[in-house]
Amino acid sequence: MTNVVWLPSASSAALRAHRLAPLLRPKRVALVGASPKEGTVGNGMIVAATMGEPPAEIALVNPNYRGIGDRPVYPSLREGPGPVDMAVLGVSNERLEAAVHDAIAAGVKALTIFASGYLDNDSEPKLTQRVAAMAREAGVQICGGNCMGFYNLSYGLRVCGFPPPQWMRKGGAVLLTHSGSVYSGICHNDRRMGWALAVSAGQELTTTIADYLDFALEMPETRCIGLFLETVRDPANFVAGLEKARKRDIPVIALKVGKTAASAAKAVSHSGAIAGNHAAYAALFDRHNVIEVETLDDFANALRFYSGPRRLAPGDIATMHDSGGLLELTIDRAEKHGVSFAVISDETKRKLAKRLDAGLEPTNPLDAWGTGKDYQAAMGEMMTALVEDPATACGIFCVETRDGYYLSDGYAALMEAAFARTEKPLLLSTNLGSNGSDGVAQRLTEHGIPVLSGVDSTLSVMKLALRHRDRGSQQRLEIAPASPGLREKWAPRLRQGEPLDEDASLALLEDYGLRVPKRHVVGSVEQAIAWAERIGYPVALKTAAPAVHHKSDVGGVKLDIRSEAHLRAAYEEMATRLGARMLLTQMVEQGTELALGGLHDPQFGMLLMLGAGGTLIEMLEDRTFALAPIDELEAERKLDGLKLRKLLDGVRGRPAAHLPSVLMAIARFSVMLADLDGLSAEVDVNPLIAGPSACMAVDALIVPSSHMSPRP
Repeated sequence: MTNVVWLPSASSAALRAHRLAPLLRPKRVALVGASPKEGTVGNGMIVAATMGEPPAEIALVNPNYRGIGDRPVYPSLREGPGPVDMAVLGVSNERLEAAVHDAIAAGVKALTIFASGYLDNDSEPKLTQRVAAMAREAGVQICGGNCMGFYNLSYGLRVCGFPPPQWMRKGGAVLLTHSGSVYSGICHNDRRMGWALAVSAGQELTTTIADYLDFALEMPETRCIGLFLETVRDPANFVAGLEKARKRDIPVIALKVGKTAASAAKAVSHSGAIAGNHAAYAALFDRHNVIEVETLDDFANALRFYSGPRRLAPGDIATMHDSGGLLELTIDRAEKHGVSFAVISDETKRKLAKRLDAGLEPTNPLDAWGTGKDYQAAMGEMMTALVEDPATACGIFCVETRDGYYLSDGYAALMEAAFARTEKPLLLSTNLGSNGSDGVAQRLTEHGIPVLSGVDSTLSVMKLALRHRDRGSQQRLEIAPASPGLREKWAPRLRQGEPLDEDASLALLEDYGLRVPKRHVVGSVEQAIAWAERIGYPVALKTAAPAVHHKSDVGGVKLDIRSEAHLRAAYEEMATRLGARMLLTQMVEQGTELALGGLHDPQFGMLLMLGAGGTLIEMLEDRTFALAPIDELEAERKLDGLKLRKLLDGVRGRPAAHLPSVLMAIARFSVMLADLDGLSAEVDVNPLIAGPSACMAVDALIVPSSHMSPRP
């Protein structure tokens, strides 16, 4: 294991040639609307752009001034100092359209727009649409509108209407966000973070998160990328970016908002963002090993962790504490989060025992504070012993810090000493979420020891980090495509627009390799009796009335029919209510009932649903999602995440299911979904019965895409 695990991903020449280079690495920047008035956007963007030694030439544009400070001010872009790569438009909504027109006429290649683009009594098309259309036609990249700008600290350029703090430093983290407050909140308030690039994307009038993601992945400084997302406006390139990050082993942390109907509606109202189906986003993130977090605290902590110079080793976590009570709390929260503590060796326990005061036990997690005698050397050696144990992936010291306190300085020193003695990652985690941005925390982070805020959030992030590590090392099987000709065979039937009945749906599943029961459509009791003799008793009888899609809801299913007399009575009773057309099928052996589903997502394609089936499908709400297709290894991982998984091993005397056939059915179903993308809108297989010798699809409904929308 090495100390630094990221590798440069591209040369500076590749970055200079990138399509976003005029925006994010401009040679000359014009600040339109520059002002000498303090506290204004026009002045703030001057302060920001001229911090340090900017690599770009900064030109000021405002017809109302001839000079600001010792800098000349030009009346317009066309009367400026020469060709401009990027213009920052610090103008009002009322002046925005004219300013964009002038910039394009002056040959400007990129724009940053702070204004919201909303006008009272605006005409159609709206101002934002007009600006975007002008820029796209001219090939101009836009950061914004309604954005906070960007910091490319790897390049040395700060573009913002509100000046950032002087202490912001260059580092390996990238932040791409739709929220300006998340952008300023994290960048401007946490001295622990070092940034390669931070972008407030705003409305993405031309340039999207996918574009910034691609640029960031070409930056050699990038160690991790944080995405705060309302939506994805360029799905194909976004997916390509996630796959690029996975291949380059650059962790991507995502916080997707708009999961609920209420928050999705707010996204539409305030920014025009369509949140999309979160099940599809979750499946997308899972496929590409994106670290999806639920809270802003976890988002920030994950960025802090992955900004550090070391990745998790094999094994589980080890924690050291200066409080027995907080150690107990950590144990409780670790169980809640599903985080395991490393089972340390007897040799490690002996090393700990030599340095522990009387009454303290050499365990992991470790209460290391006794009398405080020689605490710095003793605790440093104990942390080293814990993290160097072969079963330990990461060592975490859970303790509060503050400036000007000798214990905090001592804690920092002992962690630095331990860090020098190991190549594994070390963290310091405060117990309270509100702590962690003091000088000690900054010192440790800059030394390579990330300081995370709040042990609860730290454990949440560790759970995700351990999963990310393990997913990255998992074997990937090649997914066999569907047999040639199957899509062409079923396309005419699906294009008719009507949902396939059960018989046709099962026939389609059978073509794609799933096992289905013997069956026949009958129109009279005599046909039913004749086919029952061929299929063999016991049989099941189901209505095949075209208008009935959920047969059990209307009493349209009779099971376990074992004789001709039983069959005759069942047929005649159901025929009087639901019609003579019925499906006669063999009875399938008992087993665990699963459900498979498929849904077309307009952004990311066919979405596979796997969950509890039969009557349990709505009661348990036990389901998981994946983007189709998946292989059998992925099918097993998805299945293992369900509550019903233990039922497949056999409970209360019931035999175990034949797991290989279950995984094969899931994988083949997913291949079918991918092959029929664009033809099928919804697919429902319920139940899929996992029996001791086979896995069989018993009932199915397939809804064509043309049924869901008007035909052209």
